[in-house]
Amino acid sequence: MSPFSRFALYFSAVARSGSLRRAAEKLHISPSAINRQILQAEETFGTPLFERLPEGLRMTTAGELLYDNLLRWQKEFQLTRQKFDELQGLKRGTVSVGMVQALAEGSFAGALANIIADWDWLELELQVADSYTVSQKVRQADLDFGLILDPEGQAGLSVLAFAELEMGVVMRPEHPQARSATLSLGALSQERHIVPGAPLIVHDRVEMLYRHYDFYPANSIRCNDIRLIKSLVLKGSGVTVLSLLDVLDEVKGGQLVFVPLRNKLLRPLTLALCTAPSRQLSRPAQMAIQKLTTVIEEMQIVGGASS
Repeated sequence: MSPFSRFALYFSAVARSGSLRRAAEKLHISPSAINRQILQAEETFGTPLFERLPEGLRMTTAGELLYDNLLRWQKEFQLTRQKFDELQGLKRGTVSVGMVQALAEGSFAGALANIIADWDWLELELQVADSYTVSQKVRQADLDFGLILDPEGQAGLSVLAFAELEMGVVMRPEHPQARSATLSLGALSQERHIVPGAPLIVHDRVEMLYRHYDFYPANSIRCNDIRLIKSLVLKGSGVTVLSLLDVLDEVKGGQLVFVPLRNKLLRPLTLALCTAPSRQLSRPAQMAIQKLTTVIEEMQIVGGASS
């Protein structure tokens, strides 16, 4: 619905057509109704807006001035409407998302690809960093929302969705222990261990586990890159202890096997979608959050099924 006054619509139609009759036909209204509005405006302004000629109506200087102003107002209003649409996420919008490296592949990358394909009007700003950096940027409103690990260590955030993914042993499918329901560290004493190093989020958990059982495997390999750790396991260089999140796609694809550890001390890894409590999220950001929340919920189901 146009916010223009009735007079502005009638006046513009007559100015374009130069005829009460043609304007009336276009607006589906009687010529007398249009003429009455124009006469009232001329009386209010104290000046004629049209010259009445045998062949029709022609704008006076005052009429041309008014018409130019109305056209300018229409253009400005169209720009305003576009901005309204941007705010509502109907035709334009920008969403900024931060995430940890573990999500740069697989299900989340697929969900982002779907968002990009479905909403070609959307501009996405994606940043990959560690959980601390992402949470800092979310708190400072540099990002609309972030996907981080273990949010309890990051104060001042609102958690909108989360999944708990357990820790376990990762190995090749042909490994003798690959069909085990659960495993203990003792069952892996003869294996070569690829130990996740700092600053990986799983590093502290694995170190605590090894210390608790006084377990120090000989000839261990330490690595601070999850992708390299997985590559080494795939090539038969050893086994490793990681979160299910780290190997979810490889497990789904049958390339690696994840066997939960028989240990209650080892807390699961929590993946959380967070925003700043005071952040007013745009409609596009809310729509993106809904899509990514579905992926997190599916992860939680998979994590529960592996328990």
